[in-house]
Amino acid sequence: MDLRHISFRLLEVFMCVVKTRSISETARQLHLTQPTVSQQIKRLQETVNEPLVMVNQQRIHVTEAGFALFQTCQQVFGHFDDYQDYLAELRGGERGRCKIAMVNTAQYILPKLLGPYSNLHPHVELPLEIGNRAEVLARFERGEDDIYVFSHPPSLEHAKAGRFLQNPLVFIAPNNHKLASKSHVTLHDLVSERFLLREPGSATRMLFESELQSRGFVLSNTVQMASNEAIRVAVGSGMGLGVVSRHVLPPHDTSFCMLNVEDVNLASHWYFVVRTDRHLSHAARNFLKFAQLNLEQCLDKQWVTNELSRLNESLN
Repeated sequence: MDLRHISFRLLEVFMCVVKTRSISETARQLHLTQPTVSQQIKRLQETVNEPLVMVNQQRIHVTEAGFALFQTCQQVFGHFDDYQDYLAELRGGERGRCKIAMVNTAQYILPKLLGPYSNLHPHVELPLEIGNRAEVLARFERGEDDIYVFSHPPSLEHAKAGRFLQNPLVFIAPNNHKLASKSHVTLHDLVSERFLLREPGSATRMLFESELQSRGFVLSNTVQMASNEAIRVAVGSGMGLGVVSRHVLPPHDTSFCMLNVEDVNLASHWYFVVRTDRHLSHAARNFLKFAQLNLEQCLDKQWVTNELSRLNESLN
């Protein structure tokens, strides 16, 4: 059978199976029966004449041929989504979708851009996904979104990034901590303390541990926390010390203090990241242009590092 005779519905079922890795969940989402989903996948594999998915120990695994077809489907469906957007614009309305995935800490800053953008473009959909670095990286690898926000972007050939904001990291301690009254603190003073840290692999933790390693220090007492908010509250309650982005600290919270640590400058940047091997929606391109022009109006000027022009030029 000619591959051009494959129906869009058949490809839609396949894409859902790849995303969910579940026949039953695909059936639920698409309002089909499980046997129908299985039959559709079987029919598609017979047409392609290659195994696309395999079941091993009751888990669905995507083959190399299956992943290549999934990427092709994303491109095709993306172009048709753009055509629908174009038709909507012809009818006199501004439509589109800009899917954004961001690491947890970015939720403290990105809404300051999204709010003004939404007010100017009320008919543009802005689905947001928030997760830890590993979760957002997984979404990036699967190409599920238009724009990704990282403080340490992936170093991959098909990733293009643009810096837009400094992300200084600070040490925080309970107000009644013995180090709180010291005007100068050293890393040597800190390493014996209990530290409340995000999960291994988080950008903040990687940067902090890299600094410690370069100085020959190792922490002896750490507690893993699920979020920056949990760290901030736990520090304020006297549970230990923390290293967090300056952007996550409420300006009027007096339950903790920032320590002045000598000869330590833990700083990174926030980046917008796109995949160059994936179709990028018109709405996503427009949002990046809006961000380039409005960073200083929407975000704290002292932290803005606007290097989005090259990113936007490369997308034209």
